[in-house]
Amino acid sequence: MAVSFLAHEVSDLCLAKPALRSLSVSATVADALSALKNSDETTISVWDCNHTSKAAGNNGGGDQCRCVGKVCMVDVICFLCQDQNLLSPSVALKAPVSDLLPKIPGLVVHLEPSSSLLEAIDLILQGAQNLVVPIQTRLSSRRKQHPKASTTTITVHNGREFCWLTQEDVVRFLLSSIGLFSPIPALSIDALGIISTDVLATDYHSPASSALQYISRSLADQTSVAVVDADGILIGEISPFTLACCDETVAAAIATLSSGDLMAYIDCGGPPEDLVRVVKQRLRERNLEGMLEEFSIMSSPASGNPLSSSSDEEPSLSPTTTLPRSGRYSRSTSYSARMVRRAEAIVCHPKSSLVAVMIQAIAHRVNYVWVIEDDCSLVGIVTFSDMLKVFREHL
Repeated sequence: MAVSFLAHEVSDLCLAKPALRSLSVSATVADALSALKNSDETTISVWDCNHTSKAAGNNGGGDQCRCVGKVCMVDVICFLCQDQNLLSPSVALKAPVSDLLPKIPGLVVHLEPSSSLLEAIDLILQGAQNLVVPIQTRLSSRRKQHPKASTTTITVHNGREFCWLTQEDVVRFLLSSIGLFSPIPALSIDALGIISTDVLATDYHSPASSALQYISRSLADQTSVAVVDADGILIGEISPFTLACCDETVAAAIATLSSGDLMAYIDCGGPPEDLVRVVKQRLRERNLEGMLEEFSIMSSPASGNPLSSSSDEEPSLSPTTTLPRSGRYSRSTSYSARMVRRAEAIVCHPKSSLVAVMIQAIAHRVNYVWVIEDDCSLVGIVTFSDMLKVFREHL
């Protein structure tokens, strides 16, 4: 039964999924930033299209339009955090959007609707983050892409619309018929051997900028960066999922704050006023006038940020100042999910069952769950890819 289930076509997973909004590979970083801010989605697909000519022997099919990657706010933030871009963010925004695309092949792969679920799982296990699948909608046959739409956000490519198929979609589909895979789902993640100890972690008091490479890698791996103390206790996380819901001014926070303060900065409700003031002061101290100007505009009350500072007075703080927190680190010691703070990590126990961890991750729209002991010491991480590998190997 489970084997036949994996023969489902991927089109079954694409029902009611929205069409991709996309950007031309000739667009700029500023175009990508604008598209992200005006989209309900956290990612924008990037396409390389040729609508004005046909290669020899090409009948005008899908080969003329290919999705070459995707960008999200985290890509923009990490790009602006580069030293030369911190000096002049306005110039950085004029760079081509291709500069944001990771130099890792196979993260985005095209797949036909008739392909099997098993094929999709194999591609994910080979490293694919997103599968691009054509979808048929009532609008597809009537909507046309304007041939001059080189940088604007578009949805139709060669008369077809496409959707993302993600790791989460596949895991959710498996969970809908989890009984077919018994007894695997009831086994603990420890017994299944899927707890990875290869985690990305940064110290609570270390500069957030020192974790920048980890943030970029966690985005590529669809995981997160753990924030721990000197004893290896999990305090929270710097998650690409959370950063993708922020704006580009987080680049200034990463450049000036500690990892612990960055968690508070990207927390629910917007950045605290005290941290906004600290960021401004430290940008001045580092002579990052370009970034300071952009940050001041975006964090001003006129920009619509309700928690931005209403006073021009800056506190006297040294570059090494760490702001006080309630409790030791304001962390939760229970195995609860993220309920109030987005910077708090989703955690489980090594003896948690596979199905319980799957449900936990899906319920909170993350591709991973941190594994901790009773004292909150970090054991490792379990990812959707690890889970899919279990189902694939046991069949």
